[in-house]
Amino acid sequence: MDHSRLRCWAEISLDNIEHNYREIRKKLPEGCRFTGIVKADAYGHGAVPVSRRLEAAGADYLAVSFIDEALTLREAGIKLPILILGHSPENLAPELIKYDITQTVVSLEAAKAYSNAAAGLGAKLKCHLKLDSGMGRFGFMGKDAISDIITALNLDNLYFEGIFTHFAVSDIADTEYTRLQYDIFADVCSKIEDETGKHISIKHCANSGAMINYPWTYADMVRPGIALYGCSPGAREPGFSLRPCMTLKTRISQIKQIPTGASVSYGRTWKAQRPSRIAVLAIGYADGLFRALSDKASVLVRKTRVPLIGRICMDLVMADVTDLPQADVGDEVIVFGESEGCSISVEELSTAAGTIPYELLCAVSARVPRVY
Repeated sequence: MDHSRLRCWAEISLDNIEHNYREIRKKLPEGCRFTGIVKADAYGHGAVPVSRRLEAAGADYLAVSFIDEALTLREAGIKLPILILGHSPENLAPELIKYDITQTVVSLEAAKAYSNAAAGLGAKLKCHLKLDSGMGRFGFMGKDAISDIITALNLDNLYFEGIFTHFAVSDIADTEYTRLQYDIFADVCSKIEDETGKHISIKHCANSGAMINYPWTYADMVRPGIALYGCSPGAREPGFSLRPCMTLKTRISQIKQIPTGASVSYGRTWKAQRPSRIAVLAIGYADGLFRALSDKASVLVRKTRVPLIGRICMDLVMADVTDLPQADVGDEVIVFGESEGCSISVEELSTAAGTIPYELLCAVSARVPRVY
């Protein structure tokens, strides 16, 4: 790709993604499987190229949010097992079976609907059962749902390969609640296997936070998402050497001199306190640079931090380069990421925006080319 024609772009390091995969993998006990979370276009990194790299590196499973994400991977030639973490209407059962996609089952009603649909095809649908152990979201409701779970497990046209739950606070220092959720999950697994005589081969609950903070949650498989892309999910320091995988860049489109008292951008929220040199950057909130970062963030120009000033516009934002006289039109600008030993982390920028790294990465819009 000719970078000179790009106004802004995201550089994705598949090598760093593979490094993070291997860094995580070496911490897992023997026999513990690895699921790469590639939903939301692999957190903005590109689901197809990321999945291809993970498949080549030896990952065991991939997970997405809904069927179209799974079909995109199958159409790209990805052969790994794919788990849909969300709900699929039962009328999609033929596609799930045809493309060997594993479906999450969140209730007895859904299980019966899937089983009936699969029966009409003379086939079995591969499933993982979702237990709500305290997240208050998708899933059979904890210990109170054991009877429904057993009924679901005995349906003729479903093959339950796995069972899983999701932690609510594993990214922060709340061991008590995470332990409570884990104990509920382990107890339900034990009871349903004892009562049905059926062994569920893959039990999994460790997201990035649990994987980093609570190794006792690893079970049969881990499901790292944000950690795979080089970010720590919480304030605690990870025991993993993770590398950021995305660098968001733009260019200086114009530099102009403005006098003391002149204002910049909508609302006139920033006014020059001295004669100033202002760089206009070719990126805005339509590209994923949150408007909430107006007057709160810096970018890197020629290895030097310069402040963003004024309100972020749809396609543009301004930076004060008064103290960087060598800055010039056409210079590359790092919004977040690393280059030549300098960096602005996704964590730093998301904190300034009052959000989390997940949202910032996923917000990099489709009109921003990904460069690998």
